Amino acid sequence: MRTRDTGKEDIVKKEAISMLVKEGFNGFSMNKLAKKAGISVATLYIYYTDKDDLVIKLGIEIGQNFFRETLKDFSPDMPFKDGLRKQWENRARFAIRYPEEVAYYEILRHTQHGEQVLSQSIADFKAAMSKFYHNAIRRKELKPLSLEVFWSVAYGPLYSLLRFHSEGKSLGGKPFTFSKKDMNKALELVIKALTP
Repeated sequence: MRTRDTGKEDIVKKEAISMLVKEGFNGFSMNKLAKKAGISVATLYIYYTDKDDLVIKLGIEIGQNFFRETLKDFSPDMPFKDGLRKQWENRARFAIRYPEEVAYYEILRHTQHGEQVLSQSIADFKAAMSKFYHNAIRRKELKPLSLEVFWSVAYGPLYSLLRFHSEGKSLGGKPFTFSKKDMNKALELVIKALTP
């Protein structure tokens, strides 16, 4: 039996992410991936049982990395304003540092594998954010809202700014680059809208 070569495996992951982002799930194949990574198709099957296994495992790994980074220097016991600021900083840092991984994860979330990938990568994050949300309401630092409305108001503006950044332009095609100044302006408005 052949052994795993972590260097080759890293190349496979990088190429798989790039290929899925550029060609979509339907344009992605093990044969194309092997050719792009400069390895035999047989070598791919040392690492993954099939295309779905590869796609799912990469999604889970990216999700776990994202959620772990999101919780860096964050505590669910933080005051709401501080915790939300830390969440924005962590999410923005990850999205700017790993744009292809974020795009891959988003594409995958809208496939038949989305729920499985999310459920296997979100457990610790979900518990921490639930505690943060309920702590803020209990301390009267946050208006009681449904989770969907809270998420839309709390994070929607950040993700709009990050989308503009990834596209390199804002509305009307005006050039746009994400900045801490813009982030802070939007965050101030969000905090004002969410706090009693």
